[in-house]
Amino acid sequence: METIRYKKSKLDLIIERPVPDAGSLDQKVRKILKSVKQKGDKAVRKFTREFDRVDIRDFQVKESEFQEAERLVSEELKMAILVAMRNIETYHRAQITEDETVETMPGVKCWRKSRPIEKVGLYIPGGTAPLFSTVLMLGIPACLAGCSKIVLCSPPGKDGKIHPAILYTAYLVGIRFVFKVGGVQAIAAMAYGTASIPAVYKIFGPGNQYILTAKKWVQLDGLSIDMPAGPSEVAVFADESANPRFVASDLLSQAEHGPDSQVLLVTGSGKIAGEVKKQIREQLKRLPRMKIAVQALNKSRIVLVKNESEAIEILNAYAPEHLILNSKNAGEMAEKVINAGSVFIGPYSPESVGDYASGTNHTLPTNGFAKAYSGLSLDSFRKKISFQQLSKEGLEGISIAVEMMAEAEGLRAHAEAVRVRLEK
Repeated sequence: METIRYKKSKLDLIIERPVPDAGSLDQKVRKILKSVKQKGDKAVRKFTREFDRVDIRDFQVKESEFQEAERLVSEELKMAILVAMRNIETYHRAQITEDETVETMPGVKCWRKSRPIEKVGLYIPGGTAPLFSTVLMLGIPACLAGCSKIVLCSPPGKDGKIHPAILYTAYLVGIRFVFKVGGVQAIAAMAYGTASIPAVYKIFGPGNQYILTAKKWVQLDGLSIDMPAGPSEVAVFADESANPRFVASDLLSQAEHGPDSQVLLVTGSGKIAGEVKKQIREQLKRLPRMKIAVQALNKSRIVLVKNESEAIEILNAYAPEHLILNSKNAGEMAEKVINAGSVFIGPYSPESVGDYASGTNHTLPTNGFAKAYSGLSLDSFRKKISFQQLSKEGLEGISIAVEMMAEAEGLRAHAEAVRVRLEK
């Protein structure tokens, strides 16, 4: 990890993310999207053979495969999944609100109603890390929102099957339309539809730069996506009271996600910075994904600041997906955070609890998009429709304002739509 002493002139360098070869990436992704759009299942099979090294004839998961997965998942893991499921459901159920009617003036009533998005697609990464936890994070709010068709795609392994924990969790949540397809071809299939895989109205789910780019391009084709959720990242603020072992473990927990992940440590203590580096070297040796973590750490930084004001300035500019505040006054600092996907306060709030079981959603904006985007919620799976109802008296009361404004904009028919209703 590179160490930088903070200066205002270095802020852009500090908050810079790893940048892939966008031109080459776009070209590859668009080629796959176009092929699947034109050739459907045939193209999906071709790319599955090419990228996943497996030949899939029937993409949809059968009932027998769900049953097999249930047998393969240990009882201990099942219990852990149930704990997480209960907490996630409790947190998201609390987001259900009553619709209220407002009378803006006598005889003029306005209100909104929430309606579920009918068809949604969930993308679950499954390559080097089968993210069955993401099934909970996407599937639970989709079911609570009342989406009538939930399509889930996840890449098959070399045996042609989806990881059993993903299948078990999907079945537990109530998802039955599950397909053995991953990568850009999965995003394309859910966006455009094939003979086997239904098209959806909105696609959810994290992924690498290929998935993020695919979602960007299908959005330009008119399909909705959840948010720009690309490679994982974390920023940690640690003062002299922080335990270096805790800080190092938090940084590594994100670095192990993938080689394109990034971590950022901001601290006012050179001693803490040095001890964290030492702990990273020690803890790396015990990680099965050490090589992946090292690649991410090579793109990551430690920033030395003079005070907490500088730290907050950097963190809000960075707008991290995950932000950990490991300091004596973490609660006070949290009040100053305006840009972050999810915030973890104090030494006993590791980011991993949010990834799995505290209840909050782990599908969050990355790459600085937390400046304008929220993390996933129940409302991500719903849309709100506005309604209004006027009595004759209500229309009479508002008519002059509407007619005057319509005439001023040169839209005579708008004004006439009011006048014809009030003619004697």
